[in-house]
Amino acid sequence: MDNINLMEYWIKSSDEDYDVMKVMVENKKNTWSLFLGHLVIEKLLKGLYAKNNPENPVAPKVHNLILLSQKANIEVPNEIRKKIQVINTFNISARYDDYKESFKHKCTDKYTLEQIKNIEEVQKWLKKQ
Repeated sequence: MDNINLMEYWIKSSDEDYDVMKVMVENKKNTWSLFLGHLVIEKLLKGLYAKNNPENPVAPKVHNLILLSQKANIEVPNEIRKKIQVINTFNISARYDDYKESFKHKCTDKYTLEQIKNIEEVQKWLKKQ
């Protein structure tokens, strides 16, 4: 696939995960909704990587959002970077059992809705790029 097709693939996949994230939030599956929120952002960053690296559009197989934003060659404003740093923690926290229990306690409805708002802000910013 060329870089534009890869970018479109990642955007479509991100949008699908966003829809599932919203269902999870509605069903009070807070830890999984935030995990999916991480995937939403990760896939958009991989799409930007493909867009900005036409000579080698296949994004690295990593989940670290900070590293992906650097490799995607985008200038991230501090406000967005801070939100990405928090979202980055949702990958590990929701994935591994030893982190899941403490993460579950952190993911109150209020905290989860605040973070979903942050995910949506980052999503909107990334899509403009």
